[in-house]
Amino acid sequence: MTTHPALAANRVAVVTGAASGIGLAASVKFAALGMKVCMADANGEALEAAAAQLRETAERPDAVRTFAVDVGNPDSVRRLKTSVFDAFGEVALLMNNAGTGGGGGLFGDPTRWRRIIDVNLLGVVNGIQTFAPDMIRQETPAAIVNTGSKQGITCPPGDTAYNVSKAGVKVVTEALAHELRNIDGCRVSAHLLIPGFTFTGMTAGSNVAKPAAAWTAEQVVDFMLASMAKGDFYILCPDNDVPRELDERRILWAAGDIVENRPPLSRWHPDYKDAFAKFAKA
Repeated sequence: MTTHPALAANRVAVVTGAASGIGLAASVKFAALGMKVCMADANGEALEAAAAQLRETAERPDAVRTFAVDVGNPDSVRRLKTSVFDAFGEVALLMNNAGTGGGGGLFGDPTRWRRIIDVNLLGVVNGIQTFAPDMIRQETPAAIVNTGSKQGITCPPGDTAYNVSKAGVKVVTEALAHELRNIDGCRVSAHLLIPGFTFTGMTAGSNVAKPAAAWTAEQVVDFMLASMAKGDFYILCPDNDVPRELDERRILWAAGDIVENRPPLSRWHPDYKDAFAKFAKA
């Protein structure tokens, strides 16, 4: 399989939120490509258990390192960067994937709001500001992948804090791509990962078995790698229930609220229910 030029044997991948879900699946895949994998997560116990499991199957167990990191804390992210560069001297792939969700209704707990923003949005900003300058100076193929969400684009009612955080990730990643392409000689690419319904610890809730509609984290990572190989910036993942075509119609409708001067979030407005259904089938 063709891969992004940064994803090569003996190069270094840094993955946040690596103890489970998409972050763990990505770490496994990067290790299978022969990369040195730096797994970072705030949950130290879960991280060590995940890394131990990965080392059992990795060809080079010593190339899997773990780092307890709170991505919402800039000092913690700076310590991560120092440790990685001291150990390996470079970073080929930075995956800002750490995230948290739930409990962020508009009138919800302000403390919960701040935590969601700190982790989901500022965690990405901290990762970019800390790692990107050194990755640019390497003058070698490299990539930065930020995990966004469809909720940051269509903004369904409910978990407003999560939507805000992921909308911010989209804006930040777009700005990153713009900055990188305007730096002479820069060989770092930016990518926005937009998962569909994915069965992970964060989305599973009380479910033990994967719902039929959901993709696995491994499917998301495989789709991500194929998209990166093609040079895609927007990595818009389908799932077993929602094909890309329906995602595209939902995204276009959301943008149309402004252009058509409809009520905000009209997709969920009773007066526009039939109009959206017709538009989605077009």
